[in-house]
Amino acid sequence: MEVNKDIKASIKDIQDEIIEEFSFLGDDRESTIFYIMELGQKLPPLEEKHKTEDNIIKGCQSKVWLTAGLEGERINYKADSNTEITKGLISLLIRVLSDQKIDSILNADLYFIEKIGMGQIIGSQRSNGLVAMIKQMKLYALAYKSKLN
Repeated sequence: MEVNKDIKASIKDIQDEIIEEFSFLGDDRESTIFYIMELGQKLPPLEEKHKTEDNIIKGCQSKVWLTAGLEGERINYKADSNTEITKGLISLLIRVLSDQKIDSILNADLYFIEKIGMGQIIGSQRSNGLVAMIKQMKLYALAYKSKLN
C-alpha cells in the first residue's frame, strides 16, 4: 500500500507517537535523558551562517539557535544547541511543530511534555528554556501569519 506523502501527521498524532516511545523507558530517568540526547544527535546540524546572535533563543541556559522558513502554508524549523540535552529537547519540538500549518502551530497544546514527565527530568532552568523555545517557535508562526494577512 502506498502512503500519500502529501498527508502530514497532525501535531496530536506526533505527540502521541512520542509519548508511546517514551513509555518504553518507564520511570528510568537516566535512560530518558540518554534517549533525549540521542534524539539530539539525529538533528541535522544547523549551518554556521545561521548561528548568529539574532537566532539565539533568549531565556535558555544553553545556546539554542532557531530559524524558520515558510514553505507554502507550512513552517519548517531548523535548530541547534551547544549542549546535547538541549539539542534533544529542541529536536522534539521540531519533530512536533515543523512542517505544520501556521494556525496549527499557534493553537498547539503541547501536552506531550507533561505526559513524558519532562518537568521531573530536566529541572526548572531547562524548563524555562523549553518554554522559551516554544514561545520563539510560536512567535515565528505569528510573524508569518501577519505577513500573509
